[in-house]
Amino acid sequence: MHLSNDFITARAHTNIALIKYWGKKNDDLIIPNNNSLSLTLNEFYTETSVKFDNSLSKDLVLLDGHDISDSNQIINFLDIIRTKANINASAYVKSYNHVPTSAGLASSASGFAALAAAGSKAAGLQLSLTEMSKLARRGSGSATRSIFGGFSEWIKGNTDNDSYGKSIQDPVAMDINMIAIILDKKPKKISSRIGMKRSVETSPYYNAWTKQTEIDLIKAKEAIKSNNFKALGQVAESNSMRMHALTMSADPSFMYFNQDSIEVINTVKNLRENGIDCYFTMDAGPNVKIICQSADIKIIKNKLANKFDENQMVVSKPGRGIEFI
Repeated sequence: MHLSNDFITARAHTNIALIKYWGKKNDDLIIPNNNSLSLTLNEFYTETSVKFDNSLSKDLVLLDGHDISDSNQIINFLDIIRTKANINASAYVKSYNHVPTSAGLASSASGFAALAAAGSKAAGLQLSLTEMSKLARRGSGSATRSIFGGFSEWIKGNTDNDSYGKSIQDPVAMDINMIAIILDKKPKKISSRIGMKRSVETSPYYNAWTKQTEIDLIKAKEAIKSNNFKALGQVAESNSMRMHALTMSADPSFMYFNQDSIEVINTVKNLRENGIDCYFTMDAGPNVKIICQSADIKIIKNKLANKFDENQMVVSKPGRGIEFI
């Protein structure tokens, strides 16, 4: 396998699930219990450079300038690439996150998508987008979808070979934006992995969630196909709340909301009662994403301005799939 002499750099954008994935049937391979659907965002992304070098004695990994070479998750992921490429060389990885880490803004999705792309190419592999998506999944489930731009779906599958992301629509035809309300940049107390496991094992509603999510997915895909913003917003909001119902019905219960999250949710509902077509979604973290159309961005931001700073509100349009720089 021909190793690149230079660093290979890839950029991947975060994605926010409109139909959530919450819970795995295989923890090692990260095979989910349900299909999911997301929108890739242009404002949040990770850029990662990788070089495999026989002169290195061990992997060197820098994230935003900090040495994280002892991260088992990243070393194990690099081992998967080495096995695929049939090489032994250590890797030099430099990664920059243009998104707060572990705060429910999908930094792991963009991070592992970028690492999968740059790492596989640096190791001499020429992977299709589907193969790259399967590889990214081994680092972070939602990274499967960040290989693609616009709307994408993660097919749950049952094995390493049939669980992968695919593009649903890119470029996006719908007028759709997300305003990320960044309420807390700190890593969350209960990681997604632990939260999912607890929900699957202890929430009495988990089986109902997986059945309902299949129905929600069909509705979301129909809304995208027919360019129906309202229908997509409604199903995304209800699916998000059902996911959070699992965390609150787990034992012991836990929640990702904080007081500010609830304030934003109530503001969105109030705006809707006053004729502004907007919806919210939340992942595993307190930050709220508001789904809206271009003409309403200013009104929504003005409404939130009495409570939140301008720099806490980041407007994002649909983003692109994986790019080599």
